[in-house]
Amino acid sequence: METLEISKYLLGGFLILVGIMHFLLPKFFMSIMPHYLPAHKTLVLLSGVVEISCGILLLFPNTQTIGAYAAVALFVAVFPANIEMSRQFYVKKKKGFWWTIIRLPFQIGLIYWALQFIK
Repeated sequence: METLEISKYLLGGFLILVGIMHFLLPKFFMSIMPHYLPAHKTLVLLSGVVEISCGILLLFPNTQTIGAYAAVALFVAVFPANIEMSRQFYVKKKKGFWWTIIRLPFQIGLIYWALQFIK
């Protein structure tokens, strides 16, 4: 198995795991959602379904391209929640604020990673 294929399975597994976490820890994901979005719980559960779907689509050669495009769209769509998390850490003076700031550029890395699987 080549490195890129292993990487595809890692990203797919990561997406599936994080998607499942939306159902196990919905309050955490609701807490980082921007306040201007409605129906937080519904959107958290829906994004969990989307993440799981992206992960599954990536795993199979026939669907990996659509999975990669969907993952890129997902990573762009959830970026405001990552910014909101940083904002909340700053406003509440919570420990780990700098970790949330350092984490933001990694979203670009996730997008680049997903783009590798477009055929």
